[in-house]
Amino acid sequence: MKTLLKSAAFIFMALLVLSCGSEKKTVLFNGENLDNWSIYTGDPDVSPKDVFWVEDGILNTSGDPFGYLRSKDTYSNYKLHVEWRWPGEPTNSGVLLNVQGEDRIFPHCIEAQLKYGQAGDIVLMGAGAGVTVRDSAYLVTSDERFYLSIPKFEESSEKAPGEWNTYEITSLDGKLELVVNGVLQHSATEVSMNEGNIALQSEGSPLQFRNVYLVEL
Repeated sequence: MKTLLKSAAFIFMALLVLSCGSEKKTVLFNGENLDNWSIYTGDPDVSPKDVFWVEDGILNTSGDPFGYLRSKDTYSNYKLHVEWRWPGEPTNSGVLLNVQGEDRIFPHCIEAQLKYGQAGDIVLMGAGAGVTVRDSAYLVTSDERFYLSIPKFEESSEKAPGEWNTYEITSLDGKLELVVNGVLQHSATEVSMNEGNIALQSEGSPLQFRNVYLVEL
């Protein structure tokens, strides 16, 4: 009987360990350097270190020239956590999801918008990028018109410039959810792009990021 109980206890603990270990957290920005990222800018005469740099544990971008940090690894089925704030005048940026193909200023991807007042919008970039939102299908059909913006559900849930905001982005089996500071701002299905790199944009004015990580689902 004791042997049976010990065996049952061992099996339970093994299952518990497996269950706890099933949530795999990947830190994308470690607060120290940009080793997990490659940098792309549209101006080859500008040093990448002048566009993206780390200071006091915070990831900074100048906003000019346009470009992005692109994760070296690709991901699918994840919950992505990003915190950001505008240290000065807020303008435009974005979290680029499931980036595919070659580097260019606006790469082939699904964007979680960071433009001030519009965080939570979905932006489709590149021919073939598509989603369904509330029974309406959206699709970019040509690279000549390379993007399509789909407005968020609610009024802006962003905080004032200088305060930290939180994005919780879930990409799972063709579904996408964008939550800004606890408010569900977008939900889409039939997402055409479900695997690729994660990228953070430089697109306008200085912006700061921290606590960038994802949990694989």
